[in-house]
Amino acid sequence: MKMKTFLKCASVCAFASFLVACGNASNSDKVEIEYFSQKPEMQATLQEMIEDFEKENPTIDVKFSNVPDAGTVLKTRMANNEAPDVINIYPQNADFKAYAADGRFLEIGDDAGLGHLKDGAVTPYLVNEKNYTLPLTANAYGIYYNKDKFKELGLEVPTTYAELVALVDKIKADSSAAPFALSLKDAWSLNGYHQLAWVTVAGGFDGAQDILIRSAKGAIQDDATTKAVLERLELLTDNGQKGATGALYADAVAAFAAGDALMLPQGTWAATAVNQQEPEFEYGMFTFPGDKEGGDYTIGAADLALSISADTEHPEESKKLLEYLSRPEVMQKYYDVDGSPTSVEGVDTEGKFEETAGVTQYAFTDKHVVWLQSEWESEEEFWNITVEMVKNPNSAELVKKLNAFFDPMKK
Repeated sequence: MKMKTFLKCASVCAFASFLVACGNASNSDKVEIEYFSQKPEMQATLQEMIEDFEKENPTIDVKFSNVPDAGTVLKTRMANNEAPDVINIYPQNADFKAYAADGRFLEIGDDAGLGHLKDGAVTPYLVNEKNYTLPLTANAYGIYYNKDKFKELGLEVPTTYAELVALVDKIKADSSAAPFALSLKDAWSLNGYHQLAWVTVAGGFDGAQDILIRSAKGAIQDDATTKAVLERLELLTDNGQKGATGALYADAVAAFAAGDALMLPQGTWAATAVNQQEPEFEYGMFTFPGDKEGGDYTIGAADLALSISADTEHPEESKKLLEYLSRPEVMQKYYDVDGSPTSVEGVDTEGKFEETAGVTQYAFTDKHVVWLQSEWESEEEFWNITVEMVKNPNSAELVKKLNAFFDPMKK
């Protein structure tokens, strides 16, 4: 009897051990991939999309990395050969191109979602005629404006730079609000404004690059073009909201949404942040005006763009994530919050995000030029120069600093 009891207990224990072992085997079958984000304003939506992916793919866990100063963190990790599996990295930038040329990314094809994109979506980002990115959305830079206050004050959207100057003067004369909401402590925030100043003054992308990066060392001069660019930077000087010098990006968004400033120079990505503030007015966007009507531009490039590390231990799972995120029904969830122009076929954009339509209507046209840093080796010091010139405009100093920045990149 005791022997039978012992054998029963042994059998039960063995069966229990078998179940535990099966459970452990099931867990061991799971793989974890890391998704590295540079879209903090879209964190909640991306988290939902990732959780939906995990439900459809129960053997894949996605570690969602969303860290402060993500660009710097990513550069450090790439330098230390600690690349995440799936990376939100901007394919127009020099660092991406260098990584791709060095074999740091896998090629992206239809098995990673390329077939979901519009024709030509990846063409500007090819490296040695190969594709290493899945660009799902594009950004565009322009100037937000308070539609209600513009109407109240009898203001019109400017179609030339002279009209923009007159607009600023009228706001200063007739309104208690500042002309611009600025964030001079976040130097990157006026990068688009400065670049568009060069693009509109020099006659386009090539005209700006011919002066800045394609010229000989020391060739940037204190001439009429440079003075005109400085004039546009100086338009911001002392025309920001109270505390603009120490303001961060979020502060500028809050100032605009509160009506403390009537215009906000910023990219389409800011619409989400503005909406979160629940402004009590309608707003819109307009392109950066040129000297003549029709000479306006916006600037931008791929925004939510994903690459896969060549060192990933899970290439098939990483590709599966990209394919999932690029499905039109999945990107619809992203678009309905973000509103940036998307390259994914089948996403319903009709009648949505009218606030940014003044700029996004030009996405993927010749008025939507690619960020100038696409031909530069770095950009951070350009941001700092921008802020310095807004604070203390001086054309000779601008020339000195630009030559010091660009000369080391020139052959």
